[in-house]
Amino acid sequence: MKFLTTLGLTFVVSYGLLAQSEMEKAATTVSRNAIEGHIYFLADDLLKGRETGTPENRIAAAYLASTLRSYGALPNPLTGTYYQEVPLNRKSPPRVLELELNGETITQMAPLGAGPLEYQGEALYLGYGLEADYEGREVSGKFVVLKGGNEEARDARASFRLRERKEALAKEKGAAGVIELLDTEETMWGYIEHNFNTPQYSIPGAADEDPDNENLFTYLWVRDAAGERLTTLQAMDNIPLSLSSSGYASDTILSQNVVGYMEGSDPNLRDEYIIYSAHYDHVGIGTPDESGDTIYNGARDNAVGTTTVLSMAENLAKYPTKRSALFIFFTAEEKGLLGSEYYVENPIIPLNKMVYCFNSDNAGYNNTALATIIGLTRTTAEQNIRKAVSGFGLKAIDDPAPEQGLFDRSDNVHFAKKGIPAPTFSLGFDAFNGDVTKYYHRPGDEADTMDYDYLEKFFKSYVLAGRLLGNDPNTPFWVAGDKYEAAGKALYGE
Repeated sequence: MKFLTTLGLTFVVSYGLLAQSEMEKAATTVSRNAIEGHIYFLADDLLKGRETGTPENRIAAAYLASTLRSYGALPNPLTGTYYQEVPLNRKSPPRVLELELNGETITQMAPLGAGPLEYQGEALYLGYGLEADYEGREVSGKFVVLKGGNEEARDARASFRLRERKEALAKEKGAAGVIELLDTEETMWGYIEHNFNTPQYSIPGAADEDPDNENLFTYLWVRDAAGERLTTLQAMDNIPLSLSSSGYASDTILSQNVVGYMEGSDPNLRDEYIIYSAHYDHVGIGTPDESGDTIYNGARDNAVGTTTVLSMAENLAKYPTKRSALFIFFTAEEKGLLGSEYYVENPIIPLNKMVYCFNSDNAGYNNTALATIIGLTRTTAEQNIRKAVSGFGLKAIDDPAPEQGLFDRSDNVHFAKKGIPAPTFSLGFDAFNGDVTKYYHRPGDEADTMDYDYLEKFFKSYVLAGRLLGNDPNTPFWVAGDKYEAAGKALYGE
């Protein structure tokens, strides 16, 4: 009995030492100085917001490639460099976009879709433009005027989520185009203009690509502060409308995903890879804020996520895990998740060797007691992640704002669709409001506005979680019944 008790104590002590050892390994390579160094550089005004297709975005890519090289990561085996070139079609917004609605010249509008067009005629007001609104109405060949969102929510985010559904209905009914009235405050409208009155990007050969805009369905957002236009237009049977759209240009550019990998230490597990990923682009230069600042620095979004992956690479260079690691920094996430979309169709190592994608993406944070993991409960790695986060004094929670559709709004979703378990590790937020939306895609998202004591815990948590994933004898997978379980079984031949 005494022997068994001693053996049990020895096991407990040994396990505790092992767990402590993993924590020490995670903590050893994460320092506040290194964190600040990466974030301050990537979010510096010099990089002008790292917009895809700009020289400054290329500088950021070179910095990441050089850093991976310095850690001893191996380069892209297909090219011998730390890059994967990503071709992108770029098309400009129209040089001429003129709209008169009920005799009023509209100045605040954003083209979600617009091709060459000359239209003189009438539009019909059609409520929210959902299925019931078309009953008994003939809209063929006419524009429809809609109010943003639906009965549950009328803000810009709700309107954007409903856009595809509304557009599909309008096309099905034969409408010539959609004018959607958006009641939104000036700050949000500035963000909208910055996103939709700038060049749009696509991957060459994509099924929905229309590089010359010739067949693009016209869908315009018009700012309607306090619903003043809506009050008038919803009472009219026929609304006079004049629209002119012309002056399109398109070209093809090359951007870069930055890639590198490190081999695992275990001969049986090194053929399985954990992907550590983040996007490094941001939205560039745009509408000035109250201070006149025009540079959208993107410290939270996504210099933080980028630094998370760099922290993992630095740690594994010193303390390899049993599984191998693939590091990917995506371009063109802000242009529609294009870098990751291109990657999954052109992987540098076969996708069926990738057993997990540990993505990191951020809007901001409003609770420094948390790490928010979008998709936390959807994979069997949940307990490893919870254990790692709690080890550094934080609490791991799943998506607190499912209405935002965040799982499908970052690069992880392309890997999930292929069957690879793929959550996103994010700064702590318990609601998508407050200091999250205050800095999201705003010029104020600068390196000197963040809590680095909190960030140090956050980065250590990610690194420890990666270590536990990389050493776990059980291969992570989707939980039973998940949306992507079948795709995972097909990918891995189960």
